[in-house]
Amino acid sequence: MIHPLKITSTLSDETRYQIYEYMLQQKKSFTVQAIAEQFSIHPNVARLHLTKLTEINLISAYFVKSGKGGRPGREYKASEDGIELSFPKREASRLIKWTMQLIEQLGPEAIETAKKISYGDGYNQMKEMIANEKGLSLNTFNEKVILLTNASALIGYIPEIIETAEGKKIIFSIYNCPFKKQLSTDNEIVCILHESYLAGQIDVLFPQNEFVQVESMIHDCENCKYEIEILKNVL
Repeated sequence: MIHPLKITSTLSDETRYQIYEYMLQQKKSFTVQAIAEQFSIHPNVARLHLTKLTEINLISAYFVKSGKGGRPGREYKASEDGIELSFPKREASRLIKWTMQLIEQLGPEAIETAKKISYGDGYNQMKEMIANEKGLSLNTFNEKVILLTNASALIGYIPEIIETAEGKKIIFSIYNCPFKKQLSTDNEIVCILHESYLAGQIDVLFPQNEFVQVESMIHDCENCKYEIEILKNVL
């Protein structure tokens, strides 16, 4: 097991963290040269960052034949499983497993109750973020989008804004699901509760909206994608 201090020290470098976040979003392989060009750094510096990330298993490295002869080239890709930090080891995943099994056995009424709890948690967390945010009045649409972006910084892309005849549409994709380990066994319940949590956050910012999921990783999509329709009269 990799020592937590080695992980945190590796990710403390801002450029290195940005490289990892970029690779996680793109979900494809990169050469040293590609990373160097993307971040405007020397290839030797890019190679150092990639090596450090490989050492803590955040990304994997492998050789690819070019098809033109010569030595195979090395490429890097963000690891699927990621890593977990624990000080000391916790059993949160086991507790989640028990909770999911309990909800499933108790049936639809338990699921509805759990949805209300997760919605309330998302709603209250966004309220806390607003209270702690300095310099944002939240009187404008753009300021609300900034707060939504901050809330989803570690799990989703920067929201995409589309103008519609009725108002605006916000589209955002979750590429780094916080409940990924539970998707293989309890995906339906986990996704229902996560969506309720997100709905709670969004309702604080945009009280009148239509929030729908259009793509899901549990249905073999690359990301979970959501759309938020906001009418002109509430912008």
